[in-house]
Amino acid sequence: MYKSFFKRVLDICVAFFSLVLLFPFLVTLTIVLTILYKGNPFFFQTRPGKNGKCFNIIKFRTMNRKRDEWGTLLPDSERMIPIGNWLRKNSIDELPQLVNILTGTMSLIGPRPLLVEYLPVYSEEQKKRHDVRPGITGWAQVNGRNAITWSEKFEYDIWYVNHLSFKLDTKIFFLTIKKIFDKEGINNSENVTMPKFNGHN
Repeated sequence: MYKSFFKRVLDICVAFFSLVLLFPFLVTLTIVLTILYKGNPFFFQTRPGKNGKCFNIIKFRTMNRKRDEWGTLLPDSERMIPIGNWLRKNSIDELPQLVNILTGTMSLIGPRPLLVEYLPVYSEEQKKRHDVRPGITGWAQVNGRNAITWSEKFEYDIWYVNHLSFKLDTKIFFLTIKKIFDKEGINNSENVTMPKFNGHN
């Protein structure tokens, strides 16, 4: 009953009241980022959701769009600006995804939505992560986030799908708050973001 009904009801309530409570902060931050980036402060990207159905994820932009002389985007570490680093370390860049929760494409808690290009290289077991809505935070995030390997990340995701419950979601929620204050596992040891998954790493 929780998985099929109450989880969605809880998602809607939490997302709605969070947006109402944070509205002044979100508007102010949007204005500041618009000025700093001289344009759109939001980052949109197509990601696969429940049952592999694609949707547009929304985040606050944390990197500029600087390119090299050949027109190729510079590495993430060279495009990250100070406020972007602060947004990511405090997980504030994820807040616009509350809108994704209201529209039903995401949940507060679930496996993080990854890149569409990974879909063809998933194993049958790894595909199970799409049996539930993707989340803003999840079991993999509170167990290492970007500091763990892809294999470990998928193991945590599948374990969550197989053990989803109100008790587990509550545990993940409070562990997430702790992780945010501790700022653990935000970035991979060698990259601003995780290296791309190729089906083996």
